[in-house]
Amino acid sequence: MAKPSTQATSDVQLSPSPRTTSPGQQVSKTPDLDVLELVRLRAVIQPARQALLDHPIYRRIRGLDRLRRFMEQHVFAVWDFMSLLKALQQRLCCVQVPWIPSSSSFACRLINEIVLGEESDEDGTGQFASHFELYHAAMRQCGASTVAIDGFLSAIRQGSPVSSAFEVAHVSPPVRQFVTQTFETIESNDLAALASAFTFGREDLLPSVFRKIVEELNAETHGQLDPFRYYLNRHILVDDDMHGPMAEKLVAHLCGSDPIKWKSAEDAAQRSLQARLELWDSVSEMLA
Repeated sequence: MAKPSTQATSDVQLSPSPRTTSPGQQVSKTPDLDVLELVRLRAVIQPARQALLDHPIYRRIRGLDRLRRFMEQHVFAVWDFMSLLKALQQRLCCVQVPWIPSSSSFACRLINEIVLGEESDEDGTGQFASHFELYHAAMRQCGASTVAIDGFLSAIRQGSPVSSAFEVAHVSPPVRQFVTQTFETIESNDLAALASAFTFGREDLLPSVFRKIVEELNAETHGQLDPFRYYLNRHILVDDDMHGPMAEKLVAHLCGSDPIKWKSAEDAAQRSLQARLELWDSVSEMLA
């Protein structure tokens, strides 16, 4: 698959915005038109989001064995999310030498701040880890197999394209389909679509009922799921309070007042949510 450009490209016109105050706080005021477009976009995708939150898969995750099997598939979605994030960073920031200024310091600041938290968050022990690494550690702690994801990443490190790494690691067809859809968005060179897929197909689509199940299983296993609980709690804190609003600002900033870009963002969000629904359908059948 083609690699996303590492240039700080300027294929969209990015307007300057006021500088931030401090990490995690309000970065700038979004124009009223962009706020209205965000509200409209949220309304359009709400049925798909609600279908994910109400999905029957959560009722099937009863018992530690089924949670392990769920995690063995879901971990690829966590990795996939990090790939979306880094693709955005490559497009919005200069990540090569010799360095050149970004076409938008505002967009650069937003994405770099999100990367900081997602790629090097506090791990609960005084150290730092990516959210993927937190998830991977939680899998090991609860006895879930990491053979497939480890084999997949090993192939990637050795230079295999994603499609070949699937074969090497014997990744399940539903996961392949989900990740392939994401990489089609990455390779489309449509920055509005990429930002929207990242923002609205995020990993915040795990409802409170799922966290309750994890809490109950953790009590039954005397703390075996403590690392997973930490991962989920960090996502609630970081995504809801900081990264979610910042990602929405990024979408609004990139789309501006261009109806074509807003339509592209809407379509990408719908595709991402539909891909997650199809993944959930397939994993739910695996757990039956």
